[in-house]
Amino acid sequence: MAADPDTALTVDAAHPSRREQILRAAAQLFAERGARAVGVDDVGAAVGVTGPAIYRHFAGKDAMLAEMLLRISERLLAGGGDRVAAAGDDPLAQLRALIAFQVEFALDNPALITVHDRDLGVLSDPDARRVRQLQRRYVEVWVAVLGRVHPQAGTAACRGRAHALFGLVNSTPHSAGQLPRPVMAELLGAMALAAALAPA
Repeated sequence: MAADPDTALTVDAAHPSRREQILRAAAQLFAERGARAVGVDDVGAAVGVTGPAIYRHFAGKDAMLAEMLLRISERLLAGGGDRVAAAGDDPLAQLRALIAFQVEFALDNPALITVHDRDLGVLSDPDARRVRQLQRRYVEVWVAVLGRVHPQAGTAACRGRAHALFGLVNSTPHSAGQLPRPVMAELLGAMALAAALAPA
């Protein structure tokens, strides 16, 4: 059974705050229609409040989009670093831990993946820069691990491999519901590991 959607937006997915409920509703609507096509009133209706009540939490729709993309970027960076540290010194164990983490994130947050891919360009320049900075740092966590797994590979090759792995794992918006979650997690993990270990 699938987890509640967009758990990366909450500290406690079982007890989201009102602000987090608003962000999760916005993520679903943005994924379905695109951020430009969704109004503050639409988000309010999805969480059972009037549009103006949203402004007690957010300055507007752009602020919601910026916060959700910043939150997931921060969550990925922190979580990836934690998983690598917990895996110990073995590069293959670190790689497996990163893959499991990314698969878990992708299966739990398909709407956020869609929003990121489609609506990152809607962000203001300062917010977009902050998101991209965080994302680059997360990519470099992968590059460092892939470099230890493939010590003869250059940094550029490891970075290219990392982005290819993200494309594979983050395909979940297109495959959601095709298989039970545990089966899909196992399939994505096995495919990602095979791709990560493939010779250049």
